[in-house]
Amino acid sequence: MQHRNIGDRVPDVTFRTRTESGWQDVTTRELFAGKTVVVFSLPGAFTPTCSTNQLPGYNRLAPVFRANGVDDIVCISVNDAFVMREWQRTQDAGNITVIPDGNGEFTDGMGLLVDKQDLGFGKRSWRYSMLVRDGVIEQLFVEPEQPGDPYVVSDPETMLASINPEARIPDAVALLTRQGCGHCDRAKRALTEAGYLFDEIETPEVQKLYAFSGRKTTPQAFVNGRHIGGADELEAWLAEQTRDAAA
Repeated sequence: MQHRNIGDRVPDVTFRTRTESGWQDVTTRELFAGKTVVVFSLPGAFTPTCSTNQLPGYNRLAPVFRANGVDDIVCISVNDAFVMREWQRTQDAGNITVIPDGNGEFTDGMGLLVDKQDLGFGKRSWRYSMLVRDGVIEQLFVEPEQPGDPYVVSDPETMLASINPEARIPDAVALLTRQGCGHCDRAKRALTEAGYLFDEIETPEVQKLYAFSGRKTTPQAFVNGRHIGGADELEAWLAEQTRDAAA
C-alpha cells in the first residue's frame, strides 16, 4: 500500500459537512493550519470496532490529549455528512470533530482508499491514525495489511504514548444510576469533585442492574471493569486514591 508518510503534507481538499444551520464547507487548511491535530480514520460509522473501541476511546482520552498539546481530534470516514453527524450524536462523542469524506478525496489523497466491495461497502478508508502539525504529518500509524479489519496500532493509547510516553491514562469509570436517586447524585458529585470523567448508564430495570452488578440498588460504580459498589464504597475508593497519590 503506497501512502503518504511522515514529513508529507495532508491532501488539500474541501469537505462537505452539516451543521444545525445546513451545509458548510470545511477545508483542510481550516482543520490543520497552525494547529496540532490528531486524526483517526476508519472504515465506517456505526461499524463494530469503530463504535465500540476507536471513537469512544479517542473521545474519552480527549482531555488528556489536549493537556499534552493537541488542539483538536478529528475523525475522518468515507461516509456522508448526515451519517457522520448522527453517529457522533448517538455516540455522545462531543470531544471529537467528525469529518465526512463522502467522495473519498482526502482518503484517496492519503493513499489509503481501499476496496471493500466484498462487504458491500464499496470504497472505504483503511484504518489509521496520525499526528498533524500545521498540515504536516509528524506521526503515522497505519494498520498492517492483513485480512479483515486489524486494529492494533491506530488506537488512542498508542498515539498518546507517541506524544508523551509519561502521559497518564485516566481510569475508565462507569456509573449505573436511576432517575430520582439521591445516592446517585452524591456519587456523581463525588466523582466530579475528584476530577474523574465517567459514563453514566441509567438502568431503570432491576433485572438489568442485578445482571451487571449483582445488586438491586443504585448507584453501582465500576472502574476499569472492576465493580466498586455503591455511593459509600465509591467515596471510600476515591479517598483511597487520594491517599495513595499523596504518599
